[in-house]
Amino acid sequence: MDVDIPSEELAGFEDYRQRVQGTNISAQTLLATDYLNHFNEIVMLLDMLPDMPDMIEECKLWQPKSYKDHFADSSFRDKQLAVEAYDRVPSVYRLPFEETIGQLNKLITEGVDRIDGEIAGGAASDQVQDTCRVIARAAQALMDCASSIIHGSATTMAQSEIDGLLGR
Repeated sequence: MDVDIPSEELAGFEDYRQRVQGTNISAQTLLATDYLNHFNEIVMLLDMLPDMPDMIEECKLWQPKSYKDHFADSSFRDKQLAVEAYDRVPSVYRLPFEETIGQLNKLITEGVDRIDGEIAGGAASDQVQDTCRVIARAAQALMDCASSIIHGSATTMAQSEIDGLLGR
């Protein structure tokens, strides 16, 4: 293990590292990539939106969902273990993960509102297409960052990097 885990977190972490062996939950971080499926769905919708603007209604139904809520509502084989293990994720991973997910939730909710406004305002289809592409690309970059954290990196994206992806 490449990171220092505070001693007060170590006992519970080590116990759950053993419990997640043989599952799709990372023994290094106690996080599971299945959570990112919640975001994959909206990114796919954003990609389809320029050709099917009526899909904006489905996009507007998407809501942020916490890690635990995602697994509680999922058919993931080890969903209960994923929910329990989350409380034992070392802060060196949990904090950057939660920061990244917060950025992703904000990007998507604000992005869908922006696209909805463009469609309702009669924006040209190429403008809507550009906006969808930029937001989907930025969301994918944040999902890649979250995936890296799930697999053991403790690095997040700076707001300036996100703004750069959005052309701000």
